[in-house]
Amino acid sequence: MVQRCRWRTVGRALLRVLTVWAASTLTMLALAGVLPDFRLQAPDGDSATRTALTAAWGAGAFGLLSALVWPLVVRALLLVPALLLGLLVFFLNGSLLLLALGLIPDGRGDVGPETAVVVAAVMSAVASATSTALAAGDESAYPRRLSRVAGRRRRRNGLDGGEDGPPGTVFVQLDGVGHQVLVEALAAGLLPHIAERLGPGGTHRLTHWRTDWSSQTGASQLAILHGSNHDVPAFRWYEKDSGRTIVSNRPASAAELQRRAVKRTGDGGLLTLDGASRGNLFSGGADQLALVLSMAARRGRSNRSRAGYFAYFRDPANAVRTAVSFAVEVAREVAESTRARLRDEHPRVGRGGLYPLIRAFATVVERDVVVAAVMADILSGRSAVYADFVAYDEVAHHSGPRSRDALRVLARLDWCVGAIARATTYAPRSYHLVLLSDHGQSEGETFEGAYGLTLRDLVRAGCGLPVPRRAERTRSGAEARYAARHAVRAALHRPVHEGTLEEGAVTGSGPVVLASGNLGLVSFPDVPGRMTREQIDRRHPALLRTLAHHPGIGFLLVAGERRGSVVLGRHGTEVPVAELVDGEGPLRGFPPGAADAIRRTDSFPHVADIMVNSMFDPDTGRVHAFEEQIGSHGGIGGEQSHAFLMSPLELSAPQDVAPAGQDGEVGADGARLVGAEQVHRVLRRWLRECAGPQVPLPPGVVPAQVTGPAGAEGRAAAGPVAAAELAGPAAAGEPSGDAVDDVRSA
Repeated sequence: MVQRCRWRTVGRALLRVLTVWAASTLTMLALAGVLPDFRLQAPDGDSATRTALTAAWGAGAFGLLSALVWPLVVRALLLVPALLLGLLVFFLNGSLLLLALGLIPDGRGDVGPETAVVVAAVMSAVASATSTALAAGDESAYPRRLSRVAGRRRRRNGLDGGEDGPPGTVFVQLDGVGHQVLVEALAAGLLPHIAERLGPGGTHRLTHWRTDWSSQTGASQLAILHGSNHDVPAFRWYEKDSGRTIVSNRPASAAELQRRAVKRTGDGGLLTLDGASRGNLFSGGADQLALVLSMAARRGRSNRSRAGYFAYFRDPANAVRTAVSFAVEVAREVAESTRARLRDEHPRVGRGGLYPLIRAFATVVERDVVVAAVMADILSGRSAVYADFVAYDEVAHHSGPRSRDALRVLARLDWCVGAIARATTYAPRSYHLVLLSDHGQSEGETFEGAYGLTLRDLVRAGCGLPVPRRAERTRSGAEARYAARHAVRAALHRPVHEGTLEEGAVTGSGPVVLASGNLGLVSFPDVPGRMTREQIDRRHPALLRTLAHHPGIGFLLVAGERRGSVVLGRHGTEVPVAELVDGEGPLRGFPPGAADAIRRTDSFPHVADIMVNSMFDPDTGRVHAFEEQIGSHGGIGGEQSHAFLMSPLELSAPQDVAPAGQDGEVGADGARLVGAEQVHRVLRRWLRECAGPQVPLPPGVVPAQVTGPAGAEGRAAAGPVAAAELAGPAAAGEPSGDAVDDVRSA
């Protein structure tokens, strides 16, 4: 019986190879008939049979070279950046075709170099599609394939039979997806794979957590993976002691932030024990890395930061499929931005230049590579995996967090979650699947769009420094310069002529003004240490008043000489940081937790001289970003501070690890967890639970099982990983426009 099954398996594999070979041969014949500089015949002509044999020879040689030579070529190029490697794939694939045609006897195969790239891409796509179709018709093909890959990886790692011990954990971060947006998308039916774990009899719980003042990936993910985001006041900030600007998504800055966090905690990170980090800003101490920014500059044999590309680009069909999806995404972005302009939608920001390419990289290339890497980790039986999908966050910045465009991207990420969950069912160990976000997004017109000038323009005008003519013509700019002139005149008791400032009234270099969503940071680089309110008033008498009274600004944080740091608001409100109360004074209208978040940031060594938070409308949730984003995050106000954590019921409840004195408490805004550092403690405890005895289940709770879609239809829809799941929405389907509109109306 066993022997018969073995022969049946061999027969199916042989039939699949022959079918793919035949499809490739027909494709080559068709291309030779269509493309003028692609020839499969001798110069004096050949019979149809001879031409067919030539095509079969060429297709077979190309298939063998792709299977044997291609993996070696890609492995040799691991140090090449991901996007460049994706482009090189086509030229290398074309080179393999040229080599294959050169192996045809009597020189009957001939093709131009440019045409070879096209022919190779089409043939790879057809071969992949044919293999996919054959596997989709065989329900057992997908489990067999994953089980075979898992077994091969186990043997490579020197593991014996059976499960590898305690369960592993896969953390999937949906970047920028706020708690409320997730709830609305679930209610609209946009996220079926996530919804099946949260519905009646589901296996997961949904928890709301609140971010720090700096509600952005740099601060949140650094704390989640490394346990500390101390002294991270924003996404970007100026450090006077070193004279440099730290930007969280720059490799050198990310590496420095990770180094500081490790030094402060004395621990390598969440993933130090047999972990993998995929698509993140920081490594978390993992040894297996792919698309990790803090490690992007490493070189040499020990560099594993790009090894994850190999799992994806080793198959040329994957590169072809990703390239097609990339082009479709660029076209989709151009169409959507054109549609927004024609309809005169507001708020709206510019979406030209390189943005369509940046969006396509985030929503296609990064997604595909990360999914492939995570699946490889699961089939290898790795203990902990943390992956970040940035697609939704990138699109929501420019289209809006509830836009049709952003919700479609979110729905495609749900299919990625489903693919990862199905892979866990064939892993050599059981897995817990944890979903979370690092922050949400708040919508609103940009500060410049609402008032005609940037925050930098307003600061310079308040300092009496030159500003662009467009800013001078705005009401805010004119008022700021008027206030600056007359403040200087009052301070010096001298007349100030229109359009000038008294010599010596403004000294030193101009201020450094940086933006992090609706959080602005103003620093004076020529003054060592943090300037106090009194120093700023002496140097720029109108600046703080100009900023605090502006309708687009909610409050300011500045240091003080007599009363310590103070928060300034409109109408002259001024409250020492130590006396701040949520919802009162300058924090009127802002959500609960703002006072504590401000006090914590005020203690950072590199807090800016002036921290500026935009206005917030509690009725609409609207804020004003100080950069070109209609969906923004980075400060306080609205949904940007409200993230989610979705965890298996088998693991202990997240709120059980609240800080001392707060155990079991729930914030006034319903947040179960406060701050990304607390989320890190929760994830650490779960990893300890997985490594040790399992936590007993409460009565009536169904054990968590990470399964794919129920029934034969679900199994057939799953398809092979490389062909269906990594192909994105074209293979898996997209949400209907009606469902997206339901969430928008909500």
